[in-house]
Amino acid sequence: MTQTTADIDLIQRIIPHRYPFLLIDKVVDIKAGESARGIKNVTFNEPHFQGHFPGAPIMPGVTIIEAMAQTAAVMVGVTMDMADKDLLVYFMAIDGCKFRRKVVPGDVLHLDVQVTRGKAGAKVWKFKGSASVDGEMAAEAEFTAMMDLPK
Repeated sequence: MTQTTADIDLIQRIIPHRYPFLLIDKVVDIKAGESARGIKNVTFNEPHFQGHFPGAPIMPGVTIIEAMAQTAAVMVGVTMDMADKDLLVYFMAIDGCKFRRKVVPGDVLHLDVQVTRGKAGAKVWKFKGSASVDGEMAAEAEFTAMMDLPK
Protein backbone atom coordinates (compact mmCIF):
# COMPACT_ATOMS: atom_id res chain seq x y z
CA MET A 1 0.00 0.00 0.00
CA THR A 2 1.27 3.47 -0.86
CA GLN A 3 1.98 5.87 2.02
CA THR A 4 -0.79 8.52 2.24
CA THR A 5 0.32 10.38 5.38
CA ALA A 6 3.61 11.46 6.90
CA ASP A 7 3.91 12.19 10.61
CA ILE A 8 6.74 14.30 12.02
CA ASP A 9 9.02 11.26 12.30
CA LEU A 10 8.67 10.36 8.61
CA ILE A 11 8.96 14.02 7.58
CA GLN A 12 12.33 14.23 9.35
CA ARG A 13 13.44 10.99 7.69
CA ILE A 14 12.72 12.50 4.26
CA ILE A 15 13.81 16.16 4.48
CA PRO A 16 16.79 17.50 6.46
CA HIS A 17 15.04 20.55 7.97
CA ARG A 18 15.03 20.87 11.76
CA TYR A 19 14.01 23.50 14.31
CA PRO A 20 13.71 26.37 13.77
CA PHE A 21 13.24 25.82 10.04
CA LEU A 22 11.07 22.70 9.93
CA LEU A 23 7.79 24.40 9.04
CA ILE A 24 5.31 21.53 8.69
CA ASP A 25 3.86 19.25 11.35
CA LYS A 26 2.17 16.62 9.20
CA VAL A 27 1.47 15.77 5.55
CA VAL A 28 -1.83 14.12 4.66
CA ASP A 29 -3.75 13.14 1.55
CA ILE A 30 -0.53 12.17 -0.22
CA LYS A 31 -1.18 11.01 -3.77
CA ALA A 32 2.22 9.81 -4.96
CA GLY A 33 3.54 11.91 -7.83
CA GLU A 34 0.42 14.10 -7.82
CA SER A 35 -0.48 16.08 -4.69
CA ALA A 36 -0.42 16.40 -0.91
CA ARG A 37 -1.66 18.59 1.93
CA GLY A 38 0.68 19.84 4.64
CA ILE A 39 -0.49 20.95 8.06
CA LYS A 40 1.27 23.68 10.05
CA ASN A 41 0.05 24.58 13.53
CA VAL A 42 1.15 28.19 13.91
CA THR A 43 2.26 28.89 17.48
CA PHE A 44 3.38 32.07 19.22
CA ASN A 45 6.65 30.52 20.46
CA GLU A 46 8.15 30.34 16.94
CA PRO A 47 11.34 32.43 16.71
CA HIS A 48 10.27 34.64 13.80
CA PHE A 49 7.44 36.16 15.85
CA GLN A 50 9.94 37.90 18.14
CA GLY A 51 10.72 40.35 15.36
CA HIS A 52 7.89 39.94 12.84
CA PHE A 53 6.32 42.00 14.33
CA PRO A 54 6.60 42.85 18.05
CA GLY A 55 3.06 43.30 19.33
CA ALA A 56 1.53 42.14 16.03
CA PRO A 57 2.90 38.65 15.23
CA ILE A 58 2.46 37.68 11.56
CA MET A 59 4.00 34.61 9.91
CA PRO A 60 6.43 35.87 7.25
CA GLY A 61 5.27 35.21 3.70
CA VAL A 62 8.55 33.57 2.75
CA THR A 63 8.07 30.98 5.49
CA ILE A 64 4.58 30.20 4.16
CA ILE A 65 6.09 29.53 0.71
CA GLU A 66 8.87 27.47 2.31
CA ALA A 67 6.22 25.40 4.15
CA MET A 68 4.55 24.71 0.78
CA ALA A 69 7.92 23.61 -0.61
CA GLN A 70 8.57 21.33 2.37
CA THR A 71 5.15 19.74 1.82
CA ALA A 72 6.03 19.17 -1.83
CA ALA A 73 9.43 17.71 -0.89
CA VAL A 74 7.80 15.21 1.48
CA MET A 75 5.34 14.18 -1.24
CA VAL A 76 8.24 13.66 -3.67
CA GLY A 77 10.16 11.79 -0.97
CA VAL A 78 7.21 9.44 -0.44
CA THR A 79 6.80 9.04 -4.21
CA MET A 80 10.47 8.11 -4.66
CA ASP A 81 10.85 6.13 -1.39
CA MET A 82 13.49 8.56 -0.08
CA ALA A 83 13.15 8.03 3.69
CA ASP A 84 16.62 7.82 5.29
CA LYS A 85 18.33 8.57 1.95
CA ASP A 86 19.55 12.16 2.48
CA LEU A 87 17.31 13.89 -0.07
CA LEU A 88 18.07 17.59 -0.56
CA VAL A 89 15.69 19.86 -2.47
CA TYR A 90 16.55 23.32 -3.82
CA PHE A 91 14.33 26.11 -5.12
CA MET A 92 14.92 26.95 -8.76
CA ALA A 93 12.06 29.43 -9.23
CA ILE A 94 9.05 30.95 -7.46
CA ASP A 95 6.43 32.46 -9.74
CA GLY A 96 3.05 34.14 -9.38
CA CYS A 97 3.40 34.45 -5.62
CA LYS A 98 0.53 36.30 -3.95
CA PHE A 99 -0.41 36.85 -0.33
CA ARG A 100 -4.08 37.18 0.55
CA ARG A 101 -4.40 37.23 4.35
CA LYS A 102 -2.30 37.35 7.50
CA VAL A 103 -1.32 34.10 9.19
CA VAL A 104 -1.08 34.53 12.96
CA PRO A 105 -0.45 32.40 16.05
CA GLY A 106 -3.34 30.04 16.67
CA ASP A 107 -4.03 29.49 12.96
CA VAL A 108 -3.87 26.07 11.36
CA LEU A 109 -2.26 26.52 7.97
CA HIS A 110 -3.28 24.05 5.24
CA LEU A 111 -0.69 23.77 2.47
CA ASP A 112 -2.01 22.20 -0.73
CA VAL A 113 0.49 21.31 -3.45
CA GLN A 114 -0.04 19.75 -6.85
CA VAL A 115 2.60 18.52 -9.28
CA THR A 116 2.44 20.30 -12.62
CA ARG A 117 5.64 18.69 -13.97
CA GLY A 118 7.77 15.86 -12.65
CA LYS A 119 7.79 12.13 -12.11
CA ALA A 120 9.60 9.57 -10.00
CA GLY A 121 13.29 9.68 -10.85
CA ALA A 122 13.18 13.20 -12.30
CA LYS A 123 15.52 15.84 -10.88
CA VAL A 124 13.34 18.88 -11.70
CA TRP A 125 9.74 19.15 -10.51
CA LYS A 126 7.24 21.99 -10.80
CA PHE A 127 4.37 22.59 -8.37
CA LYS A 128 1.34 24.77 -7.85
CA GLY A 129 0.71 25.52 -4.19
CA SER A 130 -1.77 27.31 -2.00
CA ALA A 131 -1.97 28.01 1.71
CA SER A 132 -5.25 28.55 3.54
CA VAL A 133 -6.64 29.11 7.02
CA ASP A 134 -10.22 28.06 7.75
CA GLY A 135 -10.84 27.72 4.00
CA GLU A 136 -9.64 31.28 3.30
CA MET A 137 -6.72 31.68 0.87
CA ALA A 138 -3.60 33.01 2.62
CA ALA A 139 -1.03 32.61 -0.16
CA GLU A 140 -0.45 30.99 -3.52
CA ALA A 141 2.55 30.37 -5.75
CA GLU A 142 4.02 28.19 -8.44
CA PHE A 143 7.50 26.93 -7.76
CA THR A 144 10.17 24.77 -9.35
CA ALA A 145 12.57 22.62 -7.36
CA MET A 146 15.57 20.45 -8.08
CA MET A 147 15.93 17.15 -6.27
CA ASP A 148 19.55 16.50 -5.32
CA LEU A 149 19.34 12.72 -5.46
CA PRO A 150 21.90 10.83 -3.40
CA LYS A 151 24.45 8.86 -5.39
